[in-house]
Amino acid sequence: MDRSRTWRTTDRAATVAQTADEVWAAVVAAGSGGHWYVDAFPWKFRGGLDRLTGGEGRRWPVPSKGRLEAGDHAGFWEVLEVDDVRRRLVLEAKVRAPGRVRITTDVVPATTGARIVQTTRLDPAGVPGWAYLLVDLPAREVVSEWSLLHLLTEVRLRSGASGRA
Repeated sequence: MDRSRTWRTTDRAATVAQTADEVWAAVVAAGSGGHWYVDAFPWKFRGGLDRLTGGEGRRWPVPSKGRLEAGDHAGFWEVLEVDDVRRRLVLEAKVRAPGRVRITTDVVPATTGARIVQTTRLDPAGVPGWAYLLVDLPAREVVSEWSLLHLLTEVRLRSGASGRA
């Protein structure tokens, strides 16, 4: 897994043996069953933390249709973008935070399968946002790692294969 970060962003990337179409299907999957964007431990923990701090910690159900679409809600996420051509999913967290929190997942064809790139971005609002940004950096690293690992597991399970990461 490749890792990088700036003050506002944390990036994780991995290459898997599955095709870009197979990976994309797992990224935007909805309906019954588990889903990386709500079932990964960090997202469950973050929702609980939001409720403890007076937020709603939204528990929107995953849409019952087969895949996410712009405007959908799932867990505490609002789906901002689903671009099937570029294979890009953009989710925005609807939690208590001094700023905007987004996660973008891109799927790119690779020589031997597909490359998944996830970027978690915090755009701080005001002085509290910048303070939160500094405090949140270590947690964002852990959350980003676990989020991509959970997605990689789903990709493998959905394809019935054991591709590399």
